[in-house]
Amino acid sequence: MSETVVVIGNFDGVHPGHVEVLAEAHARRPDLPLVVVTFWPHPISVLRPALGPMLLTGLDQRIELLQQAGADRVEVIHFTPEFATHTPAEFVDEVLLPLHPVLIVVGENFRFGHRAAGNVQTLRELGQGRFEVEGLRLVRFGDEETCSTVIRQALAEGDVAHAAKHLGRPFRFSGLVAHGDHRGRELGFPTANLPVPQLLACPADGVYAGWLTRLDGRGAHGEPLPSGAEPEPWPAAVSVGTNPTFDGLERRVESYVLGRTDLELYGAPIAVDFVDRIRGQVRFEGIDSLIVQMRDDVRRCHEILGS
Repeated sequence: MSETVVVIGNFDGVHPGHVEVLAEAHARRPDLPLVVVTFWPHPISVLRPALGPMLLTGLDQRIELLQQAGADRVEVIHFTPEFATHTPAEFVDEVLLPLHPVLIVVGENFRFGHRAAGNVQTLRELGQGRFEVEGLRLVRFGDEETCSTVIRQALAEGDVAHAAKHLGRPFRFSGLVAHGDHRGRELGFPTANLPVPQLLACPADGVYAGWLTRLDGRGAHGEPLPSGAEPEPWPAAVSVGTNPTFDGLERRVESYVLGRTDLELYGAPIAVDFVDRIRGQVRFEGIDSLIVQMRDDVRRCHEILGS
């Protein structure tokens, strides 16, 4: 294997801080392949399951975003209780040296090895004579450091605009469209429904303006798009929650594409990009009041999205 530049981290969400680490690594040695080492599942979910964070992306999306940020190769380390017992020296010998690194770039808060015993200085000492190490300061917006925890907190509060600022893009929730209760169609607002997996982050319950994009290279009715055509994002009113008016139990992301009742999306992979929050989740006393509110939600989404 040829020499490489290596960056290491969880990279959940692949936010601007992560992207800067990759960009700096590439800038230092643009002549060498850039290899990203990441971990799955999240180490805290293995070591302290009750405290495991809600993840901002699934593994496939993380790999895709890292490749878009410049990674030539992504090495996924399966994090297990056994792996967690490795000393910092064992981590270097078993994970890093086989990649033939000339330079390793990490964030200044990087920790590794059993009980997080190793830090950037430890990595420099272990790499002496074998590879160089660069520790980068974290990206800041105003008085906040950008990190996955800040983004998760913003989503938990429904502040998708703040989350987008730290992500460098709107928060995206994706999955396969599933059959729901079909009430939306009966009310005149058919929705594309995505179940919310237990370990994935999602904005707080409420109604949002956003964009829905079909991801399988097909159009509104399942027809293949012309060769080279990009999928069209559709403006949408997005509800997150359990649908308390109808005593729902399953948490879902339900998206009504504004002005469209003809879409055929069951079973299709879609992505929902959240732009702004309109209101929280409400339990209505009857269908009539719900429809009045939905019409107002749609009006506000048109205004926010400029559609």
